[in-house]
Amino acid sequence: MKVEQIYTGCLAEAAYYIESNGEAAIIDPLRDPQPYLEKLKENKVELKYVFETHFHADFVSGHIDLAKATGAKIIFGPTAKPSYDIIEAIDGQEFKIGNVKIRVLHTPGHTLESTTYLLLDEEGNMNSIFSGDTLFIGDVGRPDLAVKSDLTQEDLAGMLYESIHTKILPLPDNLIVYPGHGAGSACGKNLSTETTDTLGNQKATNYALDVQLPKEDFIKELTTGILPPPQYFPKNAMMNKEGYEAFSVVKDKGLKPFDAKTFRSVAESTEALILDTRIQSNFLEAHIPGSIFIGIDGNFAPWVGALITDIHQPILIVADEGRIEEVVTRLSRVGYDNAIGYLDGGLESWKTEGLETDSMPSISSEEFEKIYTAELDVLDVRKASEFEAEHLETAENIPLDFINGNMEKIDVDKNYFAHCAGGYRSVIFGSILKSRGLHNVTNIEGGYKQLVETSIPKTNFVCPTTQKNK
Repeated sequence: MKVEQIYTGCLAEAAYYIESNGEAAIIDPLRDPQPYLEKLKENKVELKYVFETHFHADFVSGHIDLAKATGAKIIFGPTAKPSYDIIEAIDGQEFKIGNVKIRVLHTPGHTLESTTYLLLDEEGNMNSIFSGDTLFIGDVGRPDLAVKSDLTQEDLAGMLYESIHTKILPLPDNLIVYPGHGAGSACGKNLSTETTDTLGNQKATNYALDVQLPKEDFIKELTTGILPPPQYFPKNAMMNKEGYEAFSVVKDKGLKPFDAKTFRSVAESTEALILDTRIQSNFLEAHIPGSIFIGIDGNFAPWVGALITDIHQPILIVADEGRIEEVVTRLSRVGYDNAIGYLDGGLESWKTEGLETDSMPSISSEEFEKIYTAELDVLDVRKASEFEAEHLETAENIPLDFINGNMEKIDVDKNYFAHCAGGYRSVIFGSILKSRGLHNVTNIEGGYKQLVETSIPKTNFVCPTTQKNK
């Protein structure tokens, strides 16, 4: 028996590959089926099942394409009723893969169809659980993402409590917990950076598995402090439920090269969004007017999903040589399937044609310290929790996550200095403002990590744990 966790840091997502005696199963695959197909070919095994723990909201699963390519059956837990053929398993049902078995444990609460899969080894012993978004390391899944449900988040939190107490807690302590996500995912509040653990240790350390915690307190804890989900979450969930265009079609469309003048013409005729995915220093120096920056080397896909409100928006790509396919693939992972081509030769080809470029002013933290006065307008675009922990005394917090709902706070007559933690988010922030005609933002390089070393007045540090307990 072989169990492999396939972890994707950008989405903080874990897929799983299980193999036994010439057969395999994959749990919660990402959109592009090719890496899984290559693994199956290399190992000379047949894919028998694709298991889905639930209708994911934070990414588009590759289960449909993978099943079509291999003939494998798609398995969902009880109550799942997608628009394509699946096996809707019943609670307790077992599926054989080689010499091992997967047992279905229906664990509603994160969503109604949420299911945990229990792996039984060759001797029939319980080995591990694949808990999806039911149980994370250090946390459990948020209860407010159910697709088209009339249930409240309190109702779902109550269901999750029952699932934990009737299905998870009775399992042996030595089981390995394989969750659907790690730290950085918006599917829970306090996920650990660890991506596996024993169930026994989770029983000892995870508040949600405390047998002494009353149901009412569990519900209160789970539903307090939940930030609104990223705007793309319900759209991805519906794609996973209703189906989607084949990844091969999406990729072919996005990999269409355009010379500079044609690129400009296509942008004008389609009203496509020009997405610049290069490193932020290159974007700051020169970029196509009206383009927005979301660098491929950062948390690219989640920021695309959070900030580009129309999932069907035509997108034209500016990228470094050799990274176009990566950009198209990562766009598709969060449902942005309408990339229509890229700038052949990158920005250098645009410059060679003598076409207009723009730039964004930027200043180092040391330079900013020299000119700083309390009268300067400073925007801190970090998350509210980061801002509350510590910030420049005179800074105003407008989190990048919620820029689209806070545009009225931007005064066109003010000159702003914007920063985040390290310099990535603030460039995204500034590029969005510039694309909307607001050119009065200067980026502070290195963000708060460098500003904290200056003499600029700051608030006293407040530990996030203390914040939570207020």
